[in-house]
Amino acid sequence: MAAQEKTHSSFSSLTRKASVVAGATLISRILGFIRDLIIAFSLGAGPMADAFFVAFRIPNLLRRLFAEGSLTLAFVPVFIKIKNSQGKEQAFALARSVQIWLLAILGVLTFLALIFAAPLTMLVAPGFRDDPQVFEMTVTLVRICFPYILFISSVALCMGILNSLNHFMAPALAPGLMNIVLIVFALAGYFSGYSVALSLSIGVLVSGIVQLAFQYPFLKKSGFTWLGSFSLKDPGVGRIGRLMLPTVFGAAVYQLNILAGTILASFLASGSIAYLYYADRLVQFPLGVFAVAISTAALPSLSALAGDQNMTGFKKTLNSSLSLTLFIALPSTAGLIGLSYPLIEVIFGRGAFDQQAVEATSLALVGFAVGLPAFSCVRPLISAFYSLEDTVTPMKIAVVSLVLNVIFGLILMQHLAHFGLALAASISSWINVIFLGLALKRKIGSWMTIGNNLIKMAGASLALLFLLKLISVPSWTAVALIPVWAIFYIAMALAIKIPDVAIVFRAWRRQDGH
Repeated sequence: MAAQEKTHSSFSSLTRKASVVAGATLISRILGFIRDLIIAFSLGAGPMADAFFVAFRIPNLLRRLFAEGSLTLAFVPVFIKIKNSQGKEQAFALARSVQIWLLAILGVLTFLALIFAAPLTMLVAPGFRDDPQVFEMTVTLVRICFPYILFISSVALCMGILNSLNHFMAPALAPGLMNIVLIVFALAGYFSGYSVALSLSIGVLVSGIVQLAFQYPFLKKSGFTWLGSFSLKDPGVGRIGRLMLPTVFGAAVYQLNILAGTILASFLASGSIAYLYYADRLVQFPLGVFAVAISTAALPSLSALAGDQNMTGFKKTLNSSLSLTLFIALPSTAGLIGLSYPLIEVIFGRGAFDQQAVEATSLALVGFAVGLPAFSCVRPLISAFYSLEDTVTPMKIAVVSLVLNVIFGLILMQHLAHFGLALAASISSWINVIFLGLALKRKIGSWMTIGNNLIKMAGASLALLFLLKLISVPSWTAVALIPVWAIFYIAMALAIKIPDVAIVFRAWRRQDGH
């Protein structure tokens, strides 16, 4: 009984932390939807939209690779270990040292990107070479957007510091500021008659500066300042660097798969890149609000348990993370598939975003939604490996997944166009998750204990999907009924005794009590 209560307490702690991140991220995602709605209205899904999304994709990918993806996941375990063994000041010195190295490396990379923007564009969107006007515009937008990585990488480092000190709110709110800035710049470009694509690209750069400035007061309140001791030869920097190199692939396999899809989509009909972008944005909602929130909250706990060699607690925390992730991801998958057309029509179907764009984007959404549970499970599994300071295994598996994605994409796009590319990303992500789970079993022994819960969640989600397909109502009504569908799923979860729903309610009640 005591062990069970301890497990519930640990799960509740994880849930409360995740709910803080999820709440802040939810605000950001809602703003993100408004942003995408305005971009769709002002920019549509034509050639200029493709040009902007390619230009934005490059620094955004680097953000996933070198910032939120590899840097945060490699930084947090090392920072926590130094903080616990050598004290907070030594850990702060490590953070300053990492920042200097980060700015130096990315500064050189940015300089090279500005010079070689044309070859870089050719690499990411080779299909654009057949349209010189779109190609030249994309090159210009790449030069404007790329320096964003300098600022957002520092934001990611701030996130690592604050998360390690159990502060999750400010880093989770930062993307919301980006959405606000892009909304302002999109509207300014549209109503002034200025190029919306150019205006948005400038907004990307400005948003990086705003997000970084927002973090500093919270860092200062936590006792950290950028002025203080540092060492370019800090051994912790070397350890983080060694961990980061493999994580470039392992932590951002989903983003790399999306980039591969972007490259292949540049050979398809105009608008294909935009269709995939808008569909991906909807998939990112449950993925960003819940899955990433849970893995972000779990990483410090997993790192501490691994450092204490407490593998029993480690496995329980990992299973709790995955169970809670799938409790949200599986019904979200059912919802996105069942409501694919109504969602796209209601959110984007206006202005320059015509009926053809609605139909094509809703098809892409179905292709991505099939892989949502796999996309969601990757982060907790990756966090488990990184907490054990094993970054090589996820990298190897990610490379295999990426190669398979390209192969499947090349095959499926011949017959299914952009839908085939979305489906290829989903298939390769499922393979990635399966391989990660098997590799973790070889590393720490049998670990997965949520099989029965998984079957119940899958059954409830399939029932939800059946109901969504059975009931035919206008798009606005279907979207307005989303809270009803959510209540239906929760009721089924209670009826078939899925434990996650009760533990979530218990954790929220305790949080409200505080």
